[in-house]
Amino acid sequence: MRALIAGVLVSTAVALPLSAQFPSRTYTALVASESVDRVAVIELGPQGARVVRQHDVGVMIADPDGPHGLAVSPDGKSYYVSTAHGTPYGVLWKFDTRSNTYAGQVMLGNFPATAQVTPDGSKVVVVNFNLHGDMVASDISVVRADSMQEIARITTCAMPHGSRVNGAGTRHYSVCMMDEQLVEIDLDGLQVSRHFALTKGAEQGMSGAPPVRGADAAHAGHDMSGHGLAQPAAGSTQCSPTWAQPSPDDKTVWVACNGTSDLVEIDVPSWTLRRRIAAGNGVYNLAVTRDGTKLVATNKRAQSVSIIDTRTGATLAVLPTQRRVVHGVAITHDDRYAFVSVEGVGSEPGTVEIIDLVLLRTIARVDVGQQAGGIDVVPPV
Repeated sequence: MRALIAGVLVSTAVALPLSAQFPSRTYTALVASESVDRVAVIELGPQGARVVRQHDVGVMIADPDGPHGLAVSPDGKSYYVSTAHGTPYGVLWKFDTRSNTYAGQVMLGNFPATAQVTPDGSKVVVVNFNLHGDMVASDISVVRADSMQEIARITTCAMPHGSRVNGAGTRHYSVCMMDEQLVEIDLDGLQVSRHFALTKGAEQGMSGAPPVRGADAAHAGHDMSGHGLAQPAAGSTQCSPTWAQPSPDDKTVWVACNGTSDLVEIDVPSWTLRRRIAAGNGVYNLAVTRDGTKLVATNKRAQSVSIIDTRTGATLAVLPTQRRVVHGVAITHDDRYAFVSVEGVGSEPGTVEIIDLVLLRTIARVDVGQQAGGIDVVPPV
């Protein structure tokens, strides 16, 4: 059932009991749980959804290594996990998808977080979020996937997050959570090519790298606790960006503005603002269907997931989640389902909620380890 609320068409169907149609084929997703150093393998098939395997990631015994980012290679044979806590640096791990066996590792920067593999499978690009010390400019690591060697570390700005590569594999996009910037990297030249100012009313695309800001200026007015959970002051124009998502045709980049609870839509060829799109309270992470028609957005403060029509900007559905602190989202390769990670609070387990993007409803939920975050789907064989 749907209702018209404040001019927005919203799905009011709550998936309890979870008795919707399940698929005739099996889909597989991987999710990392940061508090327990664990990766879970989840299958959705004719009998519903379940955890079929779990394995530990990391080497630290007294303190969690904190697996945060997770990315599957385009051929589905390997996957990569960033562990954020190190001594003092973090690590990118490589595993065989079928057996979950170890296949290599490389030390990166401070607090490596979101990761993605380029479309040709040759590189893994990881943002070094850097929670240590002063709020200063951090960097992006580019790693050769075959040899697990870091071939570049490119300075951007404070707290980079949301590592995403365009469809051609030529440009990388990330945002700076404390610097109001979207940054574009040329993956051929391994350097920053352009940046985009995201503050509401002062949006502007510029060439080259963003200016380096001081530690005090970088975090002024931004949410420094909970990574997007704090409610901003009324009337604030600060984007506080948390994610960048390029379109499948490489003509658009959407940025999640956690502070203003909307999306900045940027025209890539002209590097100009196209429009701002209303989103859920505390919009955090994004994923786009491969046909480019829908954006799925996790709403960290609203305990919900929004499905947005990319053509009109209209919200097609808002689906509440069972637990709080909604995190990441990954979409199956046929655009039918979205797998959403939910961290949970305190002693609660993490959860993966599975949404049918045709029916616009949640069809399954599976509990995993605490603080579920990085998530990706395995391509079909």
